[in-house]
Amino acid sequence: MPDATSTVSQPQPLIRLRGISKTFAGVVANDHIDLDIYPAEIHALLGENGAGKSTLVKILYGFYGADSGGIELNGRPLSIRSPHDARAANIGLVFQDLALIPAFSVAENVALFLPDLDPVIDIQQVCSRLNALSEQYGLQVDPQQAGAALSIGEMQKVEILKLLMSNARVLILDEPTRVLAPHEVDSLLAVLRNLRSAGYAIVLITHKLNEVLACADRVTVLRRGRVSGTLLRKDATEAGLIDLMFEKGLASLEFERGGGSGSETPVLELRGASTQTQGADTPLADLELEIRPGEIVGVAGVSGNGQKELADLLLGITRCASGRKLLYGEDVSRESVRTLRDRGVRFIPENPLAMASIPFMSVLENFALTDSRLYARWGGMRLDWPAAERDLIASAEKLQFTIPIYAVARSLSGGNLQRMVIVRELARNPRLILASYLTRGLDVQSAQAARTALVQARAEGCAILLISEDLEELFSLSDRLLVLYGGRIVGSFQPAETSVHAVGHLMTGSGV
Repeated sequence: MPDATSTVSQPQPLIRLRGISKTFAGVVANDHIDLDIYPAEIHALLGENGAGKSTLVKILYGFYGADSGGIELNGRPLSIRSPHDARAANIGLVFQDLALIPAFSVAENVALFLPDLDPVIDIQQVCSRLNALSEQYGLQVDPQQAGAALSIGEMQKVEILKLLMSNARVLILDEPTRVLAPHEVDSLLAVLRNLRSAGYAIVLITHKLNEVLACADRVTVLRRGRVSGTLLRKDATEAGLIDLMFEKGLASLEFERGGGSGSETPVLELRGASTQTQGADTPLADLELEIRPGEIVGVAGVSGNGQKELADLLLGITRCASGRKLLYGEDVSRESVRTLRDRGVRFIPENPLAMASIPFMSVLENFALTDSRLYARWGGMRLDWPAAERDLIASAEKLQFTIPIYAVARSLSGGNLQRMVIVRELARNPRLILASYLTRGLDVQSAQAARTALVQARAEGCAILLISEDLEELFSLSDRLLVLYGGRIVGSFQPAETSVHAVGHLMTGSGV
C-alpha cells in the first residue's frame, strides 16, 4: 500500500480544509480532517457509513458549522457560515436527494437558483445559456421540459447545470450515481471528465469502487471520522481501498444459481394484477409474477416506473383493481399488512425513516414495535425489553452490523437506518422478503453483509423479491430478473441470458 501522504507535482490546492472537527450529541462525525481540493481534478471521497463524508462536504458548503478547524481558498482564510457564503465562493453541492420543482420547467428550476436573478425572468435568455452549457459539457437536456417528466439521469444533469449557471468552480456530488442505470452512469462520468478538462474541481462521494477507479484522479478514504489515507489513482487498487475503509477484510459472496423448484407452490403470485392511479403514482398493468421458495427474483427499473407501487401492492398497502394476489396458493388480494406480516412477509422499504421506523423512538423500541406481541408480558401491560435486546443483538451480530441500540431513529445516518431495518426484518426466519433498494446508502462491507443475509435466507427456503436500480447487485443475486417500465413488466430473463446494458436500455424505455 502506498504511503497515505503521496504527493504529486501540482499547483497549490484551490481549497484546503485543516483540522475540521464536528460532533453531534457526543458522536464524533469528523475528527481533525485535512483535505486538499485541486483544480482540474476529480477527487473521490470514500468511507463506510458514518465515516463522516457527507458531514465534511456539508461543512464545506456551509450547511453545518465546524466545531474547530479552518478552510482556505487560494491560500487565504475563508469563512463559510451558510450555503450562501459557499456559493459566493463558487462552491456548489448536489445533495443525494434531488431538489427540482416538478411543475416548473428545467429553465425555471435553474433560474430560481441563479445569484443574479432579475425581478422579471428572461426565460429565453436562461434557455440560451443552458443550451450553450449543455452543448459544451455533454449535459443535453430540454430547457422547456417539466421537472416531473425528467428521468433521474436528466435530473442529475439539471442539478449540475444549476451549479454551472451559478458560476460554481468547485462541484461536490454526493452519491450521484446511486439510482442511475449503467448507461446513465457512463454518461455522467463522461460529463465529469469534460468538466475536469475545463478546469473544474470535482469532489465525488460514492460507494462504488469501480467508478472511483474509472474516473478519479485522487482518492481520500475516511474511517471513523478520520482520514485513513489519500492516494493518487495510479497508486489505488480496489483491495487497497477496501483495506483503508475497513479494519477487517471483505468476505466473498458465493452461492449456486437455479433456486426455486418449479414443482413447489409459489410463495407469492400475481395473476393479471393491475392498480388504479392515485396522485402521482404509476399504475401497474396486467402483472404476471411468481416467486418460489428458495428463489431470488430481481426487479430492475428506473425510479418512478412502478417499483414503489409494486411493493405497496405486494405488502397490502394498496389492492388490486383487477387480477389477483396469491400467498402460498391462497387469495390474499384484500388482506391487510398486519395479516401478511403475521404470515411471514417482511419488508425492507426504499425510505426506512418514512416507511419503516418511528423517528422519535430508539433502535430497540423500533425493533420490538413490529413484533410487540412476542415481547408482551402481563397481558400486554409491559414489554420484556431484555428479551428484545437479546434478539436485536443476536440479529445484528449474525449480519455483522454495529448499530447504536439506544439511539433515536431520526438521529441515525441513512446507512445506519437501513441497517436497523434489515436487522429487524431478517431477525425471525421470514418466509417472504420484499426488499426495495436493499443496499442503498450502505457502505461496501455492510452491503455485502446484507446481500449475504439474503443469500442465507434463500438457502433456508425463503422467497425473495429484490427491487433495485443497481444492476450489478441484481445480476449477482437474482435467479430470475424482471424489468419494470411504465408499470409493466417489459422483460424477463435468466441473468446469464442478457447483459447489464441491454437491461439498462429496457429500464429507460429505449429498448422497449
